Amino acid sequence: MNFVNNPLSMGSAIHAAKRAADIIFVLQNKDRLNSKELVDRIHQVLESYGEKSPKVTYADLDDLKITSGKLYSVFIAKTAAEAVRQLNAILAEYAHAPRLSNHGNSSWHMHIDSNDHAPWAEWFAASSALALAILLAEKQRNPGGLCASPTCKRPFIDLGKGGGRNYCSPKCATRERVAAYRKKERA
Repeated sequence: MNFVNNPLSMGSAIHAAKRAADIIFVLQNKDRLNSKELVDRIHQVLESYGEKSPKVTYADLDDLKITSGKLYSVFIAKTAAEAVRQLNAILAEYAHAPRLSNHGNSSWHMHIDSNDHAPWAEWFAASSALALAILLAEKQRNPGGLCASPTCKRPFIDLGKGGGRNYCSPKCATRERVAAYRKKERA
């Protein structure tokens, strides 16, 4: 598959950005999960995005939590300029010269981590920041957002037209509209 025909293919920026949002969400909920559950959930997310047999370990968790926090700052940025500052800082810290890779017999895709055996946190930070930067450059606005529902707060990717959306899913938007309507009716 290539990006032109399938924007969710393994090497696409959309794919990597959505993967970042999902991993950040898992790591946001780190206090509710023990280390084994956290590693298992990260593996589930990585596998759902096509990573073959990921080997994230307990030793990787601290660094992944740190990089997740840095990437989270992009999702909560209020302006494109603020998101750009955050992305540039992440890229300056984690990115290396770009190269094409097809490790594990995958399709050719871009890497900007140090090598095919780079630590998970380095790979996650570099690939996610590159994807978010590409999408920001294409849309000229922050492609990431945080669900406005106080019961959710899930990071999401918004590539729609217009000014951007407030909720991660129609389910959250509907739940909040219904809650607002019921509150108004009670008043």
